Amino acid sequence: MKKLLVLFSIVAIILSCKTVKTGANTETITLYGKVTELGMSTFQYGTHLISADDKTYALKSSTIKLADFVDKSVTLKGKKVAGYPVDGGPDLIEVSDISIQ
Repeated sequence: MKKLLVLFSIVAIILSCKTVKTGANTETITLYGKVTELGMSTFQYGTHLISADDKTYALKSSTIKLADFVDKSVTLKGKKVAGYPVDGGPDLIEVSDISIQ
């Protein structure tokens, strides 16, 4: 009986866990604007921001040092990161290419 109860508990725990789909978005987007440091925010993701098309985007990059582009008008290319926005924040963009305008 104890084995059955333990097995039932394990199955219940597994079934109650949420699975987040992190499907890759293969669409590259291009944004034009001025890069700023993130600073204090209500959301906890990204390292920098860009305002483009009357919308703000959080930025991150594992290949580009975004700090080198702070306060500069740039053209950047990247992909939206699946699962964002959260906490009322902006979309998160993984930057793959950036150039000063």
